Order: sequence, then C-alpha cells, then structure tokens
Amino acid sequence: MSYNASINVSHDALVVKPEHRYGSKGLVLPQDSEENRGSLGAQSSTSVVDQVRTPPEDAGVTSSSTICPAPVCRQFWKAGSYSDELSSKSQQPTGKNYLHVHPMFLHSNATSHKWAFGAVAELLDNAVDEIQNGATFVIVDKTTNPKDGTTALLVQDDGGGMDPQAMRHCMGFGFSDKKSDSAIGRYGNGFKTSTMRLGADVIVFSRHYKNQTWTQSIGLLSYTYLTRTGHDRIVVPILDYEYKASTSQFVTLQDREHFISNLSILLEWSPFSTEAELLQQFDNVGSHGTKVIIYNLWLNSDAKLELDFDSDAEDILIEGNIKKTGCKIMNDHIATRFSYSLRVYLSILYLRIPETFKILLRGKVVEHHNVADDLKHQQYILYKPQAAGHEEAEVVTTIGFLKEAPKVNLCGFCVYHKNRLIMPFWQVVSYSNSRGRGVVGALEANFVEPTHNKQDFEKTVLLQKLEKRLKEMTVEYWNCHSVLIGYRDLKKRRPTAPQNLQPGGRTNVNMFQNNSAGDSGRQTINPPPGFPGVFHNANLASLPRVSSEPVVLEKRKEHPDLVASAASKRKVGNDGFSVPGHIRVEQFVQGSATRSQDSETTKLMDENKKLRAKCLDHKVRSQNLEIKAMNLRSEVEKVKSEYERLMEELQALGTVKEERSRNVNT
Repeated sequence: MSYNASINVSHDALVVKPEHRYGSKGLVLPQDSEENRGSLGAQSSTSVVDQVRTPPEDAGVTSSSTICPAPVCRQFWKAGSYSDELSSKSQQPTGKNYLHVHPMFLHSNATSHKWAFGAVAELLDNAVDEIQNGATFVIVDKTTNPKDGTTALLVQDDGGGMDPQAMRHCMGFGFSDKKSDSAIGRYGNGFKTSTMRLGADVIVFSRHYKNQTWTQSIGLLSYTYLTRTGHDRIVVPILDYEYKASTSQFVTLQDREHFISNLSILLEWSPFSTEAELLQQFDNVGSHGTKVIIYNLWLNSDAKLELDFDSDAEDILIEGNIKKTGCKIMNDHIATRFSYSLRVYLSILYLRIPETFKILLRGKVVEHHNVADDLKHQQYILYKPQAAGHEEAEVVTTIGFLKEAPKVNLCGFCVYHKNRLIMPFWQVVSYSNSRGRGVVGALEANFVEPTHNKQDFEKTVLLQKLEKRLKEMTVEYWNCHSVLIGYRDLKKRRPTAPQNLQPGGRTNVNMFQNNSAGDSGRQTINPPPGFPGVFHNANLASLPRVSSEPVVLEKRKEHPDLVASAASKRKVGNDGFSVPGHIRVEQFVQGSATRSQDSETTKLMDENKKLRAKCLDHKVRSQNLEIKAMNLRSEVEKVKSEYERLMEELQALGTVKEERSRNVNT
C-alpha cells in the first residue's frame, strides 16, 4: 500500500495529553519541539490531542493470539483498579514539558453514567446530530465478537461520517465541533464516557465524503489493551485510508512503519484478525456513515451481561432495574418500563423526531411516543423564568392526569433540553393524602444546562426556580381538577356545630364576617399564568353568607326545583335530630356553588380541547418546517459542492488558456 505524502495528516498512534503547558506566571509557552508540533492540517500546537510518534517500545506490540483478551475485571464498578507495573512502559519522559492522561481516566470518566441506558442515549445523540448532514437512520443491535463468540453492541448510522482529523477529535478529550444551537452534543466527552461505560473496548469504523474525496478511518479505544500492557498513558491506534480513482481502491495514508505498528495492535486487541476483516466492516456502511462496535461488555454482580439481549428478541433490557408491584397497570406503564426497557426509553428520548429519520432497535423501528398524548384534562401553562431581573425564556408546560388515573400513583415531569429528554418523570412533590398522584407534565427547558451525562441539570438558581414552579403547578392543578377523576373535593368544609348562636337559633353575623376575612385552615388557589382557573375562589369562607332565615327563603324562590328537597330536610337531619337553620343555609349554598363550578369546568374543558387541537396543528406545522429546512440545507450543500467543482474546472481552464497564450506568443 502506497503512502500519499500530499495529505497532511498524522499517521501515528494517538496519545492524549493536556491542552497547554504553562510558564511560572501561568502564561502559555510556545511549543516548538518536534513531538509537540500539531500535524492535523492547520491544527494548533496547543490542541488537547497531539499526534506524536509512538515510542519504540510501543510500536513493536505484536501477537499471534487469535483471541481478543478480556479485561482484568469484567464488572464495571470494580474495573477501576489499575496496575502499570505489568511492563516497563511506566517511564517518566525526560526533557518533555507535558503530562500524559493515564488510562485510569477512561474508567473514572465513565463513572459519570450511573445508568447504562444513559450511555446508549449518548451514542444516539451523535447520530441524531447527523440528521443535518443527511442521516436517515441509526441502528442499535446485538452483534458477535468473531474471535471468541461473545456478545457485542452495535451502533451504526448513515450520517456524514468522520474524516481522519474528526476521528482523532472523537477519540481525544474536550473536542466538539457542534456549534449549531440545535445540536445535542456540546462537551466533546460523550463518546468516551458512553462507550467505556458499556464495555471495556470499542472499535470505530467511519467513512467520510467531501470535496469529491473519500476517506475512511478505523480507531480502537481499548481499556483492555492499556491495562494488559501496563501503559501509563492513553494510546489509540488509528488507520486512515483514502480512495484513489486511478486504482479504484482505498490506499493507506500512513507510512509503512507506523501503519504496521497500528495495524498489529488492532489485530491483536480488536475482534478482527486480519486487515481484510477490518476493511470488510465498511461493506454495509455505504458512501458515508459511522459504525461503532462495543465489545467485552460489562457484567453485573451476578456475572451476567448488564445489558440483557436474550429476554426479548426485539428489545434490550436491564434485568436489575425491573421492579414488579402488585398493580399490573403500574408495571406496564411507560413511566415504569422506561427504566429497564431500551425500546420504551428510546420512544420518549426525543420530543420531536423527523419522519425521515428512524431508530431501529434489534431490527424493528422504535415508535415515537409523546408523553403529552397520555394525558387527560390537559392544561397549557406559560412560565417565564427570570434571573438577575432578566427574562430568560418562555416555556409552555403541558400538564394533566394520566389516562390511568386514579388507579396509578405515578407522577412527575418529563423535562427536555434541546429536544433531548434529560429528566424522565421528575417527581417534584412527595404526594401525601393522594395529592399530586397521577399528575404528569412535559416541557422543554432550554434555559437550564444539563450535566455531562445528560441525566440531570446543573444545580443553578434557574433550576431551583423551575422546580419550585413545577411544584406549584402540580398542587394548583390537583386542587382544581382532582374532582374530575373521582377524588373528593377537599375544599368543601364539613358542617360543624356553631359556637356563636343568638337566641332563637340565629347565627351571630360577626362570626361570618370573621370567617369571610380569612380562614387559616384553607389556602386560596391562585391560577398560574396562562392557566384558566376553574374556581374563582376556592375558599368556602368567601361564598355568599346570610344571617337570617327569611333571606334564605327568598333565595330558594329563585330555585323552585330545590324547594321540595330543601323543605323536607329543614327540621330533621339524617340522624333524626333537628338541624340548625344556619347549617341548612350552608348546605344549600355549597350545592349551588358546586353546580355552577361543574358548569364552568365543562366550558373550560371544551376550551382546552380547542386549544389542544390548535397546539397539535402548530406542532405538525413545526415538524413540516423542520423537514423543509433540513431538505433545504441538504440542497445548499449539494449546490456548494457543485459550485466548488465548477470553480475548480474554471481554474483549470484558466491555466490551459494561459499556457496556450504563452505558446502562441512564443
């Protein structure tokens, strides 16, 4: 295989080092030494991942073994122990002012993922970010390590792929070229944390096409290799190829020495035994795309694979997360199953997904599921968070009761950030006496920042305000709507014996005046912004009160259909004893208030249905616009490529004309 000297790409094993070295006063010092000089095109010499020549003791690692060794410890939470006394490679470099990143960092960095599905979601985020580059699918499936027959995890997409420089950024730390506001990735750390959380080793195949040039790269990040050989720094062997039209085949971009060195490491520590087997992995990648194979998957405490591929042929489960209760409805609900079923979790992972993009899990398309569609008696509440006196954003929260309520005690909010689910069914209230049960909401909070593992938010003042507001929403919604699903209206006061009676059974007027002024046992419900209140005033103390019997009789004349029933209970109560007149007044007033409230509730429900229909219409329009924008971006890229091609032809023609003119002159 020939070496193409015209391509300025590093051809050595990738070694991870810190970003800068500093002088005694903290100033960045120039790095002019040969080993510190960047070589990825115009890459700066102060990049986080520099390309240096593999030391002689590293370059000669070869083996005739046909089995890919397993890591020293197969349980993730016990794999952090590391010994670099296995070889003589733990030598302090002399005369070099930089530090290496130790392989232990791979494991400690991956511990940010407490949940295996969170690591899988990181890999899917990379594929979803490629939608703008034409990606139409991402595959998550089971595959097999051909060397030892063990189970491995496959994640593959047909996005734009990675050129040699992007491959090194992917394998390095701190790089992120995702500048788009809609991009999910940001920190440039997700690939390393997610792959190392799922398994000890990962091999990446990526093919990229740009400016009529095809390149393909193979990279290996192996915790097993580093631990077994006792390296004191992270070494990543990478192979780069470029397509040559003259020979109709891919040729290597590395010089022979370093190509053989990196290839020998790949063949010993990857699942593939020959270069032909490595290149065969590109057969189903197409003209562009990326394939990730994670092998030596971690085991749980029972010495079983943490990811269960066998219990369900169309799903991937986490056996240890399955928690069964006595209620079948709760066991089968999405709010319970997402914690152990990858198919369920992926169905709610994104708030919106283009129809042109598919997630295929174990060969079957994952159906997108909107949590808001599971709610009844929906309300749309507008929230405008503020920090330092400035308004951050406008957030519309959809809130309602689960369709299964009140048979389930599930509750919480699905909080998204830039279309990505960060906190599923976040319980902001600890319900007591059933308050808050069955209340679920969904919102997209782009004004708060997610943590690196994208399973929580940074604990900022804005997050505290959001949590407080969601608590208020839950309580307010429950107080206003719990009666609609069968709960007792706790705002109604039970009749109690009066303490202040005037002679003749008349009630003291001053008592009602005091009660109307305030009641310490009840709270007035204030509807949130954008949330129509069902009850104008939730306090019974504020309902119309009377002070004597004649006024009550005058009121009853306005309701002739209630006179008979009211008269029959005027003198004798349910227990056979006489009922004081003021209690009969209160019972009548409460009944009238309840009927008027029911009428208002019906009207509000009708209005909510209309608003929901409008919201769905806007959502569909938004999705269509996103698809159109994506298609337009794709067309723009094609036009740019065609423009560049025409410009190259124009320059070539200009050169020919100049030569002809010179020939004519001579």
